Amino acid sequence: MVNIADVRLDKAEAPPQHTGRPGRFVPVAIVAIIIAVPAAYLLWPHRSSSTSVHVQTQHISPRTNAEPVAEPAADIVLPPLDETDPLVRQLVSALSGHPMVMAWLATEHLIRNFALVTQNIAEGHSPSKQLRAIKPTGPFKAVDDGTTEYLDPTSYQRYDRYADAIAAVDARGAARLYATLKPRITEAYRQLGDPGGEFDPTLTRAIVELLRTPIVDGRVTLNHKSVNYEFADPALQSLSGAQRQFLRMGPRNMRLVQQKLREIAPYLGIDLTRLGT
Repeated sequence: MVNIADVRLDKAEAPPQHTGRPGRFVPVAIVAIIIAVPAAYLLWPHRSSSTSVHVQTQHISPRTNAEPVAEPAADIVLPPLDETDPLVRQLVSALSGHPMVMAWLATEHLIRNFALVTQNIAEGHSPSKQLRAIKPTGPFKAVDDGTTEYLDPTSYQRYDRYADAIAAVDARGAARLYATLKPRITEAYRQLGDPGGEFDPTLTRAIVELLRTPIVDGRVTLNHKSVNYEFADPALQSLSGAQRQFLRMGPRNMRLVQQKLREIAPYLGIDLTRLGT
């Protein structure tokens, strides 16, 4: 058995031409929905310009159907973009104590990073640069049986806690939180180089990018290329950088993520059936 410390499993590609502050965020699978915390209760009152806010909760009942109608925003006053970290930390920490959520809250420029990483995924780029601060523990592993090399399935367990955090997300509460913070998310997105752009289409593309990643239940064979590895299956190697990173989570975790993305999409107003997913 060969231990490989986070070997690259992607083709060489030019880095995204996006500027902005260095990002820190959770692994790829969480990016599209981490800003929406795992909670079934969400309602905020009006707030002043102070970052101190009293959080009240009220049950949000799930819809009886899944028609793609976007959830409305909560009625609060948002601070300027550069001052949103304290508010995001306070609101999220009041709703969830999951270790992955707490790890994310310990980083900075939360909304800016969400916009940047989501844009990278939407464009098919691996957001690994933005994920370095909160990466899985333990080495990535490959197995060499003497004839072929393949991903060691035990490596997938490194991502279990990320997938479990996503599985706990309440879809409707997540969409409500996204809608509430969307003005600042859109502002951060426009500062990346699209002054008149809207963030919703980018979020949709990122979700679709992950949903279109195939799940491989059997062995994932590798080709050793110098110090790096490539997928031996041309169909897998031809996937985007974001999709190849997503594959590293393994079938169990990918299913949890994709299931939650399908659950949340209608509450974001996204009709996945029209997008062929």
